[in-house]
Amino acid sequence: MAFREMILKVFRGDEPGGVIWQPRIEFWFWVNQRRDTLPPQFKTATLEDVYDDLNASIRYFTNPIRVRYKNVKHNVYWADDVHLVQTWEAPIGSLREVLRFTHYNLSAYPEEYRVKDINDLKVLEFILQDVEYYFDEEALQRDLERVGDRGVPQCFFSRSPLQELIVTYMGFENAIYALQDYPMEMEHYFRIAEESLDRMLDVVIASPMPIFNFGENIDASLDPPSLFTKYHIPYYQKWNAKFKKVGKFTHIHMDGSLKPLLPYLKETHCDGIEAATPIPQGDVTIEELKEAMGNLVLLDGIPAILFLPHYPEEELIKTTERIIELFYPRLILGVSDEPPPDTPYERLKLVSQIVERFNQSLKGG
Repeated sequence: MAFREMILKVFRGDEPGGVIWQPRIEFWFWVNQRRDTLPPQFKTATLEDVYDDLNASIRYFTNPIRVRYKNVKHNVYWADDVHLVQTWEAPIGSLREVLRFTHYNLSAYPEEYRVKDINDLKVLEFILQDVEYYFDEEALQRDLERVGDRGVPQCFFSRSPLQELIVTYMGFENAIYALQDYPMEMEHYFRIAEESLDRMLDVVIASPMPIFNFGENIDASLDPPSLFTKYHIPYYQKWNAKFKKVGKFTHIHMDGSLKPLLPYLKETHCDGIEAATPIPQGDVTIEELKEAMGNLVLLDGIPAILFLPHYPEEELIKTTERIIELFYPRLILGVSDEPPPDTPYERLKLVSQIVERFNQSLKGG
């Protein structure tokens, strides 16, 4: 059976016929490709070649949700080798953001957030009202040709209003202070932000992609229950009702501290939880996670640090087998969050072998 149909069976609640191994090795591959440290057999290989060697599935396609502006001028330029600057020029003001790139320009973090104070929030509101969203069919078709049956077309989209404010627009400290110091202005911003996201999600709903990820990066240290229940859960419930009406599936990316949020996982009304991280990297046991999730799909589950050379292989084997034991068939096995660049390829292959043995046992082999 092709991975595509197996994955859809997992989300439908059917027996998929085996564990799907979906390690999300893109970052590992690209960093090692630039370092010239890929295993010798992959010196001229494509990303897809490595997935095939692992007998693994590909999760994410290129995000085909595009944006354009009616009245805002958006500029992007490199200030130097590692700093990318973006500006948004609106009739009522402008915003500026500086991203610092690391790891061979494959990842970045904000050195300068675009929203510095409450006045910038008004400019951001204008920009969010000005933006238009559309679906890039050609991008999807290119990825369908590249990925084939290795995976189901799916992508992640913009975070919920508060989470996007924390992670992208303003930073945690300034966002939390603004919630306390300017409650009326913040509530107004949340209404504008949600209206903008509603337009984007209408495009998502109408698209041919069957699975979507709320790419939130939830961490209970940033999103304690008081914020999670007030700002996040109503947003997820509203949109999951719409997804379910058209037969689409969703999962939510929760890759940080999780224990305080365990009672609320089912209340998101998502079909699955992505990147939930057990101990020794996270703050929950595999058993606690299973009890809280019930019949939700677990995507990933193996702590990333277990793939590093200084952790015993026996720990990786034991953890992988326990996850399969508890979560199969509601499981897309992967790495929480992703394999580190220093992961020896043999560790990825080791999980492939565990999965193969389990799948053979299902067939009586």
